[in-house]
Amino acid sequence: MIMPKTEALKDVKLFALDMDGTVYLGNGLIDGALDFIEALRAQQKDFIFITNNSSRGPSFYQEKLKKMGCFVEADRIITSGDVTIEYLKTYYPGQSVYLMGTPLLEESFRKHGINLVQEQPDVAVASFDTTLTYEKLEKICTFIANGAVFLSTHLDLVCPTETGFIPDCGSMCALITKSTGVEPKYLGKPFPETMEMVLAITGHKKEDVAFVGDRIYTDVATGVNNGGKGFLVLTGETKMADLKNSEVVPDCVFDSLKEMMNYL
Repeated sequence: MIMPKTEALKDVKLFALDMDGTVYLGNGLIDGALDFIEALRAQQKDFIFITNNSSRGPSFYQEKLKKMGCFVEADRIITSGDVTIEYLKTYYPGQSVYLMGTPLLEESFRKHGINLVQEQPDVAVASFDTTLTYEKLEKICTFIANGAVFLSTHLDLVCPTETGFIPDCGSMCALITKSTGVEPKYLGKPFPETMEMVLAITGHKKEDVAFVGDRIYTDVATGVNNGGKGFLVLTGETKMADLKNSEVVPDCVFDSLKEMMNYL
């Protein structure tokens, strides 16, 4: 059941904020987003940014937010790529990995000690690769067909931009799955590994956390499926009409972060 707006935010100690479609679209802030963040600071409420967009790393998003007038530390920004790195270090330590990803994501994987290879990997990882080529698709499909473990940074089908929606990681994985017959293990939002990483970084308890975002099947679901709260904002992919057929029910729905600010 959706909570009244006047009650929804009362017990929230940490706001885990999505970025694309929630705080900004493309290179432009969504109206009221910066005011919401400043209101959190003024009320000494904790927040962290968490995006499923794995094409970039935290330092890129830190700089992007800075250019928009939002100043945060890089360690308060988590991407699905970071969640995937931690998963590999925990469950596949030292094993060889083929990454279908951007040069920036490759750099992040190497920086954290992931053994990236171009031939005969133990694990094949698909991400939101904005530098995708047919050669990369051919490689990852071949590796998976030959028995490599198939992981994916996240399941988002589309990525919101200022001009509409473009294919995201989930759409790329659908192609790979059609070719190989193998479904990946998805990481990022809405899966437990993301909640676990947020709690490890911030020290909060899951019942104190609200995930806020424009996607009901990732942002909202991370909260409601993993012991926290999930708040939907209608500034990106999900529209009110989509709630009718959704298995995931948000704890509350707001037009935007600007409206949410009125209930802090």
